[in-house]
Amino acid sequence: MKVAVYSARAYEKEALQNANAQEHDLLFIDQKMQASTLHLAYGCEAVSVFVNDEVSAENLRGLSDLGVRFVALRCAGYNNVDVAALRALKMSAARVAAYSPYAVAEHAVALMLALNRKLIVANERVHRFNFALDGLVGFDMHHKTVGVVGTGTIGAVAVQILHGFGCKVVACDKIENQELISRFALRYVSFDQLCAESDIVSLHLPLLPDTKYMVNKNSIAKMKKGVMLINTSRGALIDTRAAIEALRSGHIGALGIDVYEAEQALFFDDHSAAQGSDPVLAELLTFSNVLLTGHQAFLTKEALQNIAVATLRNIDCFASGEANSNAL
Repeated sequence: MKVAVYSARAYEKEALQNANAQEHDLLFIDQKMQASTLHLAYGCEAVSVFVNDEVSAENLRGLSDLGVRFVALRCAGYNNVDVAALRALKMSAARVAAYSPYAVAEHAVALMLALNRKLIVANERVHRFNFALDGLVGFDMHHKTVGVVGTGTIGAVAVQILHGFGCKVVACDKIENQELISRFALRYVSFDQLCAESDIVSLHLPLLPDTKYMVNKNSIAKMKKGVMLINTSRGALIDTRAAIEALRSGHIGALGIDVYEAEQALFFDDHSAAQGSDPVLAELLTFSNVLLTGHQAFLTKEALQNIAVATLRNIDCFASGEANSNAL
């Protein structure tokens, strides 16, 4: 099959080419998929997309008109895909259900540690030969209560890591993971109770209608004053404006995010020449207790290889008509 690979970055091309083994004709396109770039998939039977590509009903119709029949996602989440339109057009799609839960969970904990121990400020100081320790006091993770919201594959690894730190871990999920309960004495509570008990709240959920803005003015008010909030899932789990107000008042003591609700127009590209184009993000970045990374939690060698292998496997399954458990 000829496959248009949108949002193709240099760091993933080699892994995709190795996984492909010249089986399919991969057309690498560095632009993201949107209305103005659909024509680049002309002559292709399939497209491969990433988290911020616009797989809307309108764009799916455009792809269908070009002869595209299959969408291979290089990610686990598919909130950017209009699934109803996909089915109405008799198109198929498949995701990468799991690539490296360790990559994302470890990044979430890295954000916690960096914020707690003021590593960004400390690094900036020593580069100026300022070795004063004022304002760098952190806290022991040991015995702190960490609330893990969502205990799927990534959340489960986060629980394991945090248990290793000696944290008291509580969790919230519709489905309780019995293995985590037996191995780590994990305690499941309601989201409200998790907010009330936790010194750190870490989000590990997909973006769905009932999870959008789950962290809002009301839920933040139920959290401990000075709480640390971590999000490596999807940006719109947090109402950014509510988070800014809580940072300003001191109710949120630290915010570590790898995702942002309006990241689609910014992330994965260099916008240094247009700083301030997003005033909400610009305001968020004025806080010294905010640490933002540009959706890089997944970015490990192992994850890139696993994504490539799973993506090409999904394409193989569609090409051969084989049943695929990763299909949407």
